[in-house]
Amino acid sequence: MDVLVCLKRVPLAGSTFLLTPDSRDIDTKHLGFGISPHEENAVEAGVQLVEQMGGSLTLLTLGPTDAEEQLRSQLAIGASRAILLETEGEDWDPQGTAAALVDAIRAEETNFDLLLFGAESADSAGYQIHIRVAHALSRPIVTNVKSMRIENGIAHCERVVGTVRELYEVQLPAVITVRDGLNIPRYPSVPGRIQARKKPIDHKKPTPRVPKLEKVSLSVAPSNSAGAEVLGNGVEAVPALVEVLRTIGILA
Repeated sequence: MDVLVCLKRVPLAGSTFLLTPDSRDIDTKHLGFGISPHEENAVEAGVQLVEQMGGSLTLLTLGPTDAEEQLRSQLAIGASRAILLETEGEDWDPQGTAAALVDAIRAEETNFDLLLFGAESADSAGYQIHIRVAHALSRPIVTNVKSMRIENGIAHCERVVGTVRELYEVQLPAVITVRDGLNIPRYPSVPGRIQARKKPIDHKKPTPRVPKLEKVSLSVAPSNSAGAEVLGNGVEAVPALVEVLRTIGILA
């Protein structure tokens, strides 16, 4: 079983976002980065499949040189190798991103049995890269998978749709996108991190495409938080505190 998991380097969800002066990009100077929770589940699913069935697990991402940090963290979990399609740090549109991933997959000697994606990225949440890749490679795709098992070359997938569950069976090779809750991603161990330093990461330069989408501007969503309110000092604040507790329904 040869598995490929596609990742994306994204700002950490708890970060405070600031825009560049031209309001066209996020100022990343003081941001932490990771990968999307869905993609953590995809990597864990790939590791488990290789542990059960043998084979290899390869990681693939399009991003700046710094994205090697995210690849190393996932190599520490159990992936065999990684491919970094290096950009200059600019965002690529969905068409260009999908085309670069497809080119890299086709260039591989390994004919991957399974391509795993997270259901959506944690930043743009475009929900289309995996569909474009599957279409370009003429592979079947199942999205939003919450439960999966592989038997005799068939992927048995379960999706949650509203209050019901849908079951799909798809012949490998295939593309599957997973959601968080599929499994519990393991935490990279110290020995795993040490081993990850020695695992190969292939650096490649993807061919840029003429973007078909133009980013005009970004805006930071307004905060609904009113901030902290000082009710008083010492015992003088007690009546105000009681009134707040009544307002929110804790006290009758």
